Amino acid sequence: MEIVQSVLAGIANNIFNQVPILIGIIALVGLLLQRKPSETVVGGTLRAVVGVVILTIGVEIFTGGLSAFQAIVASAVGLDPPTSNSTLNDFLAGAGSAVPLIIAVGFAVHLILVRVFPAARYVYLTGHLMFWMSIVIAASLVEVFDGLPRTTLILAGAVIIGCYWTLQPLWVAPLMRRLMGHDQFGLGHTTSTVALLAGYGSRALRLGDAAEHDSEKLKLPRQLSFFKDINVSTALVVTAIILAAIAFADPAVVEEQMAGSELLPWAWGLTQALRFAAGIAILLFGVRMFLAEIVPAFKGISDKVLPGTRPALDIPVTFPKAPTAVMIGFLSSTVVFLILMGVFAAAGWFVLVPPMIMLFFGGGSGGVFGNAVAGWRGAIFGGVVNGVLLAFGQWIGWGLYGDTAPEIATLADPDWYAVGWLLLVLAQALAPLGAAGATWVVAAAVLLATVVILLVLSRRMTPDDASAEAVTPNRTEDAA
Repeated sequence: MEIVQSVLAGIANNIFNQVPILIGIIALVGLLLQRKPSETVVGGTLRAVVGVVILTIGVEIFTGGLSAFQAIVASAVGLDPPTSNSTLNDFLAGAGSAVPLIIAVGFAVHLILVRVFPAARYVYLTGHLMFWMSIVIAASLVEVFDGLPRTTLILAGAVIIGCYWTLQPLWVAPLMRRLMGHDQFGLGHTTSTVALLAGYGSRALRLGDAAEHDSEKLKLPRQLSFFKDINVSTALVVTAIILAAIAFADPAVVEEQMAGSELLPWAWGLTQALRFAAGIAILLFGVRMFLAEIVPAFKGISDKVLPGTRPALDIPVTFPKAPTAVMIGFLSSTVVFLILMGVFAAAGWFVLVPPMIMLFFGGGSGGVFGNAVAGWRGAIFGGVVNGVLLAFGQWIGWGLYGDTAPEIATLADPDWYAVGWLLLVLAQALAPLGAAGATWVVAAAVLLATVVILLVLSRRMTPDDASAEAVTPNRTEDAA
């Protein structure tokens, strides 16, 4: 048994948690299944991997700056982050050590569901979020059932996470098709809750018309036309924000974040803002290169192994569609969160920590999906929704995970709250059954609900629909 666990942990750590390797394997298998010439197989595989590496480098460049920005903003408003007796590192060293096994077994559950049910047509390939969402599920179960048997945690957690990976791309698929204009790939990301609220909320509120108010077609005075260049607007806006934060922050905190840099604080802040803009540009280039290879390569898997399937990919794949909406969503999300941070502090509720990385990706998600339905007004709304969810999510979530990993409340995307809190409620309600019994009932209920949903969706698919799904992956649908 220990050998099996070691093998599964090795697969999870060295493949699923290493996105370039995972994507490279998928591209290689897909091209081989299509019997492409050797030069195409080698070239296509390496271009897909290099595209992911470039994307990752772009993310690392600007998220590094966001981490420093987060500490400086917290200092500027005079707030200290919340503390707890338990930490994420402690959890991962204890019960959380089961997470790699949950990922490996859970992916097998996911592939079985995708293979059995025609409606389950997306294969979840966002490796780093496989890791984080598995932590959320494990922490939710352990928080209620201290001392839960390791095998029960692994198997039940695998069933739950496999069901999430199967359903999540489906519930956002109509909006994703509206945004992208095709169905060549789906969205596999834990900001799907924001996407749903931004898209359908914008429509329900009738905020605007997607074509008339498209953020990418905003008309600006000639003197401000440079804002239409996403690189220029990003650099200017982020520069203004970080310089303002540095001006009010504790000099000791700023110096700590500068990590021994010999630059003056304002010069260091300017370089960080410029690095942020450069990181976005690199990310978008990597996305385009990656998509150009993975979509045609995945056709081999779709044709030969998992008929009619598509890859479900990370949220940055949507950003090139509406980069201005990404910035609008990020800015509105950040402004709303900072306002709520002040409100929470004044009311004595909770010390919020500005999660700049989640504000960017969640705000960007809300921005592009809101824009797809209601233009720039929807982009603003999507950002506002993300800011509100992250603020109240931190406040509520920190206490919920006090005995396991409270940091997952401050590091969270909105799906972490939605899924984790639902599990907490279900587990607590079934607690009288005992730790193992209640956990298995929760896992069985999640699996049953998933199977019922997939059966209903599969039966609604006519033979023509199924054929179209398998043969024409670029079908468009204006379902939103």
